[in-house]
Amino acid sequence: MTELGHEVDKVIVKSTGEPTYRLPDIAYHKTKYERGYDLIVDLFGSDHNATYPDVIAGVKALGYDTDKMKVLIHQFVTIMAEGEVVKMSTRKANYITLDELIDEVGSDVVRYFFNMRNITSHMNFDLALAKKQSDENPVFYLQYAHARICSILKMTEREELKSSVENLSLLSTNEEQQLLKKLHKFKDELEYSTELFEAHRICVYLEELAALFHRFYTVCRIIGSEKNLAEARIALVTATRAVLKNGLTILGVSAPERM
Repeated sequence: MTELGHEVDKVIVKSTGEPTYRLPDIAYHKTKYERGYDLIVDLFGSDHNATYPDVIAGVKALGYDTDKMKVLIHQFVTIMAEGEVVKMSTRKANYITLDELIDEVGSDVVRYFFNMRNITSHMNFDLALAKKQSDENPVFYLQYAHARICSILKMTEREELKSSVENLSLLSTNEEQQLLKKLHKFKDELEYSTELFEAHRICVYLEELAALFHRFYTVCRIIGSEKNLAEARIALVTATRAVLKNGLTILGVSAPERM
């Protein structure tokens, strides 16, 4: 490592002949480059914050372009059960695997909870909250918003009302305007999340969108409104449903039509 410009040498192979983690990590990156990857995103735990530069140095020493590597440092995750921290230790073989967590609360919740916080922030994974079927659980909150819109659209079909964008100028209330503006920002949020490697931005956006939809639906009636206004509002909720479903799909979370 000193020959590569670092202050001290690091162990790649122990005196026993066993490799330290650096060697397989370097080798794995070598195969990535050989498979033609244009971008390699490394997700390391915060305990590797001081040591991942060794892997980068090794990859660079092999002649590969390390500008194609993007390192993301993930803070620790604490599992909470009944308000108490679940103490875990790999040395004592006392830990909860990801498979066990998925079995406990479902893949939708696990995916969403891991994405809803910035990776630079420590996360408390609250098992009690994860199991709740109420607005307190952000996954339930979003899925319910999608299912609610599906139910609304079925009711409007029975009333022989359809979606129409011909009279969107009728959407003039504050609730309608706020919802329209939020929908318009979806593409930008996706681009920012991609460029900054911050998936939590999508979660924040979707939760804000769902809140605006619920506020809109409380104030603005669809069935019972004048036909042109009703059909403009149907177009608005149809677009909201599409954005909710697209956002959840990107996160790997299902968007049920009934709950």
